[in-house]
Amino acid sequence: MSDLSYPMDWAYAWGDPAGKALFKEQPEDFIVEELLPFEPDGEGEHVLLYVEKQGENTDWVAGRLARFARVKRLSVSYAGRKDRHGITRQWFSVWMPGMEEPRWSDFQEDNIRILQVSRHRRKLKTGALKGNRFIITLKNVDADREQLDTLLDLVSVKGVPSYFGEQRFGRRGENLERAIKMFAGEFRAHKNKRSMYLSAARSWLFNRIVSERVNQNNWLDYIAGDVPGFQDSGSLILRDHNDELMARIHRGEVMLTAPLWGEGELLSEADCKALELATLEPYPALKSGLEDARMKQERRAIRLIPDQMQWQWNDDLTLQVSFALPKGCFATSILRELLLCEERDRFEPAVVQ
Repeated sequence: MSDLSYPMDWAYAWGDPAGKALFKEQPEDFIVEELLPFEPDGEGEHVLLYVEKQGENTDWVAGRLARFARVKRLSVSYAGRKDRHGITRQWFSVWMPGMEEPRWSDFQEDNIRILQVSRHRRKLKTGALKGNRFIITLKNVDADREQLDTLLDLVSVKGVPSYFGEQRFGRRGENLERAIKMFAGEFRAHKNKRSMYLSAARSWLFNRIVSERVNQNNWLDYIAGDVPGFQDSGSLILRDHNDELMARIHRGEVMLTAPLWGEGELLSEADCKALELATLEPYPALKSGLEDARMKQERRAIRLIPDQMQWQWNDDLTLQVSFALPKGCFATSILRELLLCEERDRFEPAVVQ
């Protein structure tokens, strides 16, 4: 967005990126595989489908599955939306109580394939994910190879700041800009859009605090009043901040957290609370807007360590990187620490949950 009062200049943890690369030139350059936290039961009223899609959004695919199964659209659910600009493999569930199951092998749609079919006792609910695995191919890499190798090692072991990705804020920050106007009473947003704008405002404030901690070089170190927590579950540790906990924070087993702003008291105390309040003091409109919208104070980990991160050079200009992340985390937070990734000018809110 044009207003420099709300910049997107989040601090880098390990210095400047090593160079630049082309990102998502072709669908096969960005592959996402959804990871469930459970194995299908093999029986029940719900049919679980593992679906590969290319160039299509998640909700449209759900509609096509409902049409094929001859059920209402509300009978089809999924755990998270996936970017249409790539190849994504994700789970859907179709509720078919006492109904004859169709021959899924007869499902024919361009750019959609059903890879696996199983039964399950429960509906697949939004957010019912362990995480996502990414296989990303970066092309036309123009970088200092020695610096890039160092960054790859650092990121794979120590992680990155867990920023919300730029797609959360819309093209040129338009979602945040609309949130500001919505809070000022300049317009009323539709329910779905309103949720998007609230999320953009909340995410921007979170990123602002994380960036400040990176600038102060304390994003990996416990400061007085910090609130540790767990990346995968979101649960917090409010007591017993002993030496063993400090060691677990240092090893990356437990993460420090920052607020997702809303009504209620901050859980942080002392130096941490002072830092958070001082960082957000210039943005009363965003804070009060979220409080008036009855968003609740929550917290989110500020550090993101990729799981099983690997990389290889396919040729002198092509780098392939793969890793797994917990749900709600952004692959672009990993990539931005390595290279400036240039993508074609195309836009759709691209949330990977």
